[in-house]
Amino acid sequence: MNETLKVLETRRSCRNFKPDMISKEDLDAILSAGTYAATGMGKQSPIIIAVTDKAVRDELSVMNKKVVGWETDMDPFYGAPVVLIVLAKKDVPTYIYDGSLVIGNLMNAAKSLGIDSIWIHRAKEEFEDEFGKNILKKLGIPDEYEGIGHCALGYAAEELPAPAPRKENYVYYI
Repeated sequence: MNETLKVLETRRSCRNFKPDMISKEDLDAILSAGTYAATGMGKQSPIIIAVTDKAVRDELSVMNKKVVGWETDMDPFYGAPVVLIVLAKKDVPTYIYDGSLVIGNLMNAAKSLGIDSIWIHRAKEEFEDEFGKNILKKLGIPDEYEGIGHCALGYAAEELPAPAPRKENYVYYI
């Protein structure tokens, strides 16, 4: 089987990461892959914020729990040392799809490098809050962006589950 198809078939969401940081070289390769995701009319509406600073990452985790109303010690990023936040320009009609494809590219690129991942939601709510708006302001990013999702990255602390069997009638031919 070709390597790309193997990555697509074997990538699984990781819900228990080791604290070990991924290399800058691997992170840059993953980020680059994200920038090559297909976008509507080639507008490249998404942006990616790479969070590797533990203090900021932990603040983001608290905010993510706040959105859901969780009052537990559970980390919504499952201990991943890196969180990539994908946002996209709200005035582009395909912005949600564009950002979603970026996250898909990020996760598949990570898998190709032996790095595990999971897509975590609630970025929209985080960046509608003053918390997220302050992050954007500090980075000089205009408020025309909406949070699409997070891609948490790291190394699995345990073996990932096997893929579930594919459902019947997933594909139809005409």
